[in-house]
Order: sequence, then structure tokens, then C-alpha cells
Amino acid sequence: MSEIDRFRPDDRRGVDTLYRRTHGPDAAEANRLRWDWQHRRNPYNPSGQPGIWVAREGPTVVGQYPTLPVRVSLKGMEVEGAWGTGALVAPERDSQGLDEALLRAWDRNTGAVLMLGAPGQSRRMLDRLHWPPAHLLPCLVKPLTRRAVRLPHWPTALNRFVSAVSAPFVQIVSRSRPLRAECEPIRRFDSSFNALWEKLAPKFDLAVRRDAPYLNWRYVEPPHVRYSIVALRRQGELHGYAVYRHRHEPLGRATMLVDFLVDPDDVSGLKTLLRWVDRAARTEDADKVRCYAMHGTFRRVLRRNGYFNVKSTLEVSVKVNAVQVPKGFYEDTDGWHISYGDSDQDH
Repeated sequence: MSEIDRFRPDDRRGVDTLYRRTHGPDAAEANRLRWDWQHRRNPYNPSGQPGIWVAREGPTVVGQYPTLPVRVSLKGMEVEGAWGTGALVAPERDSQGLDEALLRAWDRNTGAVLMLGAPGQSRRMLDRLHWPPAHLLPCLVKPLTRRAVRLPHWPTALNRFVSAVSAPFVQIVSRSRPLRAECEPIRRFDSSFNALWEKLAPKFDLAVRRDAPYLNWRYVEPPHVRYSIVALRRQGELHGYAVYRHRHEPLGRATMLVDFLVDPDDVSGLKTLLRWVDRAARTEDADKVRCYAMHGTFRRVLRRNGYFNVKSTLEVSVKVNAVQVPKGFYEDTDGWHISYGDSDQDH
């Protein structure tokens, strides 16, 4: 019978060994390099110990469920929460229900539990645990060059034909437009971002707390990925930010708009940030800009600025345990602000 409990310091070797067995040596080495950042330096990890639930049989770790602690804001009221990153179970214990037992332990002891992953992943298990229904995290793409419409599973001749046909349309959609406010590249988030968050938090039905300590931890300090950050200002006053990065893909280059924050009513401000990211993408010869956005108002602004809905590869599951949520909270997600930068998807 397995004992399930929170991570203890003497579990480290067993946790590392299990990760190596389930993911391979290269992934285990990458996990080791980001361990301190991911667990101990997280500003919302209250214990200072990794947020991992561990299944032990004697001294042997046979299962683990890593989580990323966060503060979850519900219209400005905050509860302790965590993103689940998926159970890891020793192959010889794979069919014994350890993954469900680990998830139950995390769920019972956390104020708000959140998951972000591939559609259908763990869905049957979450249904058994009576979690609310999951929702796809909408994905939107803005083409910048005719290469943006190529798909890896299409034949080369078809890709070339579609690229040629779509070129005039892409040229219109991707044309450069002037900025409407001051955009300032920054290297760190200062205390003014705390005030921005406190002002905007009540406008979102659900969002992870985005204050300066969290943003610096998430986007400035990671040892495994580098981001670019731009702040939106008007007459010296902070009104928002955007986080993005460029990456190579099988048929070209893409810019990921990883995270952003503005007042949902500040359409001009969001347009300005989008135009800045467009310019940065063109400078890096990116073929497209990709963004995941849950908030309904933000998605409408994105679509009016040349973004198109495409098939999403991510699904969001949320369950709030600490407080009673309003009726319809889990059905109407247009007020939720969830982006690609949430959880651990971008690594």
C-alpha cells in the first residue's frame, strides 16, 4: 500500500530517479537545471519546499504529482491555488490508480486547482472526481508572411500553391500600423506593476495574480527560456505589458505572445501592444504571431487586429475549493484571463 504525502527533503533523490525513468535522461537533466527556479524561488510557494505530492512504498518513490503554486484571483478576492502538471507513476505501478490518488490528495488540500494541457488528457479521471467541465483555451494566429499558412502534413506542392494564393490577403492583414501610446522595452517588472494588478484584478472573473514578484519569477528569472517584455505607458503612467518570444517551427518561424495585461476596456492600449509585437516579429523574420487567450473581450480585439481562430491544442480545467463560486462560473469563461504563460506549457 502506497503512502501519499507532501514532498520531504529526503524525497529528492527518489523524485529525480522516477523522473528519469519516466521521461529519460535528457529531460531529467533539464528538470534538474530548473528545479531551484521552479520550486524554491516561486514567490507563492508558501512552504519553501517543492509543491509535489509523493507516493512512497517504504523509502522508494513510486509516484509523484508536481504542482506550481500560485495566487488565484476571483474578481479581486484571492485564494491559494496551484497548477497541476500531471502525475508521474513508476511503470510497474501504472495500472494501480496511483495517478488518481495523487490528484485526489492535491485537490483536497488546495484552495483552487487548475490544469492546462492537451485536450482529453486525464479527462476521464477528472470526471470520476466530479471536476467541472473543461474548456479549450482559444488559440489565435496572425499571419505576417505567406509562409504562415503552410502546414507540416501538407505536400510541398500544396503548401506552395496555398502560399501563393494567400499572399495578397496576408499582405493586407499584416500591414504595419502606428502605435497609439508609448511602448518601452523593459528587463524587470518594478513595483508599479503591483499597483497595475491591484487596479485590474477585480475586472477578471478568474486570473492568476500578476504582480511584480510573480512576473519577474515567471518571465525574467527562468534559466531555460528567454522572453522579451514591453510596457505600455501614457504620460509616464503604466497601463499594461506584453511578454513574447520568438521560436523556430518545422516550416518557419513564429512569435509567441505568451502573456499580456491591460484593462479589458482599454482597446487602444491592447492594440498598441499588439502592434509592437507585430513589429518585433517582423524584425525577427517571423511568419506569424500566435496567442492563446481565454478572455472574450481580448479575443475580439485580437480578431479585429488580424488574428484568426485556429484549432487549439490546450484545454483548461479549473476547480475552486476554498470559496463558493457564483452560478454559471464554470460555464461562462469569457471573464477568465488565462494565457499561454500560465502553468508550465512554455518550456
